[in-house]
Amino acid sequence: MASSSFFLVLAAFLALVSWQAIASDPSPLQDFCVVDKNSPVLVNGFACKNPMDVNADDFFKAANLDKPRVTNKVGSNVTLINVMQIGGLNTLGISLARIDYAPLGQNPPHTHPRATEILTVLEGTLYVGFVTSNPENKFLSKMLNKGDVFVFPVGLIHFQFNPNPYKPAVAIAALSSQNPGAITIANAVFGSKPPISDDVLAKAFQVEKKTIDWLQAQFWENNHN
Repeated sequence: MASSSFFLVLAAFLALVSWQAIASDPSPLQDFCVVDKNSPVLVNGFACKNPMDVNADDFFKAANLDKPRVTNKVGSNVTLINVMQIGGLNTLGISLARIDYAPLGQNPPHTHPRATEILTVLEGTLYVGFVTSNPENKFLSKMLNKGDVFVFPVGLIHFQFNPNPYKPAVAIAALSSQNPGAITIANAVFGSKPPISDDVLAKAFQVEKKTIDWLQAQFWENNHN
């Protein structure tokens, strides 16, 4: 009997571990859970609006994603449509982004801590790639043309670069989270507030502290809107 109980507990534990290993955004337990922006309740995600108060506008945004965007000094602009823009995305585990690239512009190395990304080139050409985790740090890259699709696995550092010096490029990306998050590597490392100690960064990058001080003095612009 004791042995049977042990295996029952072990099976339950393994099931719990397996569930956490594959879990992403919480699965919906009803048709929808539109964000209640007035709720004081703090949950993983957002509290639900009363279904009787939901209407079509909760699932809609006049986003003008067919219109080009002005790019920043790194030459890109990410227009993200997530749960903060469309409340009806709450618990549905998906979001969308239009990315505009100036000639020779890039969406610099970054990660999405909560989402896998699948990107489609609508106009132009993009050089894209990602790096696998330690210890291999294998770099996988590809030149994409109009109509091509590429996948960036969840959490891995990746980028897109427009190699054309004369023409812009445009892509649409779908992400497997209502709130995928974005960590731009240079911004996070050299533009954190308060700054990371230059002693720490000089040791980590094996450079002189004055190099770190110069990098930290730059204006690290956010290209996500």
